[in-house]
Amino acid sequence: MNDNLTADRPTFVTHLECSMTGERYEADRLHGLSRVGRPLLVRYDLDAVGRSLTRDALAARDTDLWRWRELLPVRRTENIVSLGEIETPLVPISKSAGGGNVLVKDEGRLPTGSFKARGLVMAVAMARELGVTRIAMPTNGNAGAALAAYASRVGIETIVFCPEDTPEVNVREIAVQGARVWRVNGLIDDCGAIVGKGAAEGRWFDLSTLKEPYRIEGKKTMGLELAAQLGWELPDAIFYPTGGGTGLIGMWKAFDELERLGWIGAKRPRMYAVQASGCAPIVRAFEAGEEHAERWDDAHTVAAGIRVPRAVGDFLILRAVRESGGKALGVGDPAILKAVADCARADGLLLCPEGGATLAAYREALRTGEVDEAERVVLFNCATGLKYPMPEAPNWLDRHAAIDFDAL
Repeated sequence: MNDNLTADRPTFVTHLECSMTGERYEADRLHGLSRVGRPLLVRYDLDAVGRSLTRDALAARDTDLWRWRELLPVRRTENIVSLGEIETPLVPISKSAGGGNVLVKDEGRLPTGSFKARGLVMAVAMARELGVTRIAMPTNGNAGAALAAYASRVGIETIVFCPEDTPEVNVREIAVQGARVWRVNGLIDDCGAIVGKGAAEGRWFDLSTLKEPYRIEGKKTMGLELAAQLGWELPDAIFYPTGGGTGLIGMWKAFDELERLGWIGAKRPRMYAVQASGCAPIVRAFEAGEEHAERWDDAHTVAAGIRVPRAVGDFLILRAVRESGGKALGVGDPAILKAVADCARADGLLLCPEGGATLAAYREALRTGEVDEAERVVLFNCATGLKYPMPEAPNWLDRHAAIDFDAL
């Protein structure tokens, strides 16, 4: 077993904190949202972390998610669950990006094929630590698959609700990995309402996005990894596919923690929250100068993972985008599909539609001068493209007939 999982685990969590009011909550107890209905953030004794861990000591460890254990909330080693959460690679895509210094952080290499593994491995480990035995969650597909895999591994019962048009491969993946999965005639927030009602009746614990504190802690490892991979010098800009926005919020938190440790300076990337134009509540709120985003009606896009009509952490997303000097950007489905096809053909990297959205947004930002070709930019591909429908490949050859090799 990886020594990151077997070593003694000094932990430095001090308390939890309401992201809106700053009210403190006791650690090591089961919490959902704060008293004002907002996400809770995990806080650490970062001075003690700095005394316990150096960058050189970190560099000597295996490059997986659990190398960051001092900045993660799981206190007891026996509660860790793992399916092999590797450090995901940074892949250059200069051809399909249309120029520039562009890297894709390819999260499709993670267990269950998506970055949802980061958040759910941490949420399930903490659910185990805090005695949860039954979990329910809404999903557009990949989060449900990650939850099913990790929860089944530790014997936690899981019920998952997904919109009726969730891709069949995702629904079957969730089911085959042990969850009871139900299609619902609605969108993800409609599924979330069912989960919330059942939780209020005491039937299960609600593991919806940002309605418990620990998915952020798993997702923040994207920011920790990125800093280490780039030699502790953050990129100029990050384009992130944004539905619930846990990863964007988590990375912003990670950068703050790293600066307080003295491992990076004050420089921050411009954060670009990328949404599909058919479901763009964060874009609309950003452009209107609002702190919160109203629900988006008639949400539709080929990028199902970012089809989230309302995000409970909307103000945290908008705060990070504005503080960074970034923007919320919307892109249409045709541009998304073209970006996926171009990247596969020109650079050999098969993006998921949500990853395609970040490439489409970067191309437009390059065209308008929002980003410069000389800037180092990171795009997030949040899942393997192998889970998604692809164009037909109808060519067929009869080996018994005369073969026109010139036509081949």
